[in-house]
Amino acid sequence: MSKATTNASPSRMSGTGVLTGWNGVWLIALGAALWGTDSVLRQPLLDFLTATQIVLLEHLLLAVYAIPVMWINRRQLRGLSLKEWGAILFISWGGSALATVLFTAAFGLGNASVVLLLQKLQPVFVFLLARVVLGERLTRGFGVYLLIALAGTYLLTFGFAVPNGNQGANETLASLFAIGAAVLWGGSTVMGRLLLNKMSFESVTAARFLFALPLMALLVGINGTEGVNHINMWSNFGTLWVFGLILLQALLPGLFSLLMYYRGLSKTPASYATLAELAFPAAGLTLNWVFLKQGFTLGQFIGFAVIWVVVFQIARLQDRRV
Repeated sequence: MSKATTNASPSRMSGTGVLTGWNGVWLIALGAALWGTDSVLRQPLLDFLTATQIVLLEHLLLAVYAIPVMWINRRQLRGLSLKEWGAILFISWGGSALATVLFTAAFGLGNASVVLLLQKLQPVFVFLLARVVLGERLTRGFGVYLLIALAGTYLLTFGFAVPNGNQGANETLASLFAIGAAVLWGGSTVMGRLLLNKMSFESVTAARFLFALPLMALLVGINGTEGVNHINMWSNFGTLWVFGLILLQALLPGLFSLLMYYRGLSKTPASYATLAELAFPAAGLTLNWVFLKQGFTLGQFIGFAVIWVVVFQIARLQDRRV
């Protein structure tokens, strides 16, 4: 679920040398491994709450971090252009709110492992959107890589089987939701580049969480307040269980993983980061197999391998150009 994808320019490694670089790789790997906990924490919550309710509660908890950081750095908001305010709205409404809702809803429809692994498409969208928004050049042969990645996406969703019936429709919808989340998270990475010229990373992160709250409150109001299992949730045990899961969800694959990932990425070339991010599917698949009893087929594994090779090749070529 690379919520913050391999988006930075390769590091200009200073005289501190290889040790600093490898520290960055390990931080990325640890942050990516924490993303792997997402499905085992998020999917049980769908028995108690809707996707919008889950995401709203996450953001309320994350506001504990966002409000003081935004207040301390409030001067950074002064003088932002309309384009930069638009970028804030995109990363908060699109990346933090809508993308997380789509990602959560996908777990209720399809295979959790497939939903997680489809997030490896994010770097493809990052490079494509960076071309449109920032005018960055694409690597040679990007169109061919994109077609190969789409073929891998099909295999990852369905394997070698031909989709049919309700199951095929649900898997298709779950994959579309997951890809939609990947597009929005990828777009948020690009928009974040614009903001980092004027704001610190801590402030951009805080704005992402804080400005998403009004939209999430509106979505919950529109969709109603009844959870999937409202009565059980509000029993003493149910309330403690739900709160604990949401707290872990907000902290582990949310705040902590992003802070470690960005810290590591500042010292690490994109191609190395892509390798380190393999900790994400490794952790996610293991946890899904142990706790959710969900695996996937040989065809789906081949699909993931195809996507990862494409992403690694694009990142490697991009590193050479910078």
